Amino acid sequence: MVQGRLGIHAVLETSRGAAVTEHPNVELTRRGYEAFAKGDMATMSELIADDVTWHQNGVGPLSGTYHGRDEVFGFFGRLAEETAGTFRLDVHDVLANDEHAVVLCTVLASRGGKSIEVPVANVSHLRDGKLTEFWGATTDPQASIDFWS
Repeated sequence: MVQGRLGIHAVLETSRGAAVTEHPNVELTRRGYEAFAKGDMATMSELIADDVTWHQNGVGPLSGTYHGRDEVFGFFGRLAEETAGTFRLDVHDVLANDEHAVVLCTVLASRGGKSIEVPVANVSHLRDGKLTEFWGATTDPQASIDFWS
């Protein structure tokens, strides 16, 4: 099993030594997170549906529901601005099936003398090779409240 910087596994082996390929939505999701990390908006445009719905629940200046790729990209820009470019997602694992992907990761960022490092689970609905809806869930809501207040 070969593991890359983000824990990418091209082929998995069973206990009997047989090769098992990952679900295509695992690769699609990993590709999206890598593009996000690099600021590769061209790849992000390929992977996010025009009519995406992005739920950013919580508190702070970026909370809300964003409709459409343009609003989501605007959200990404504001996220970079609010955190002075420090926002980062360290991906631990990606689980996916035909309709959904779940990414277990850690959010790291700094803002106004504060910093955050908290595990999150990001859930995406996928259709026809594109992300159509997104929800994020933090393991520490109070840390998020403190960071964004």
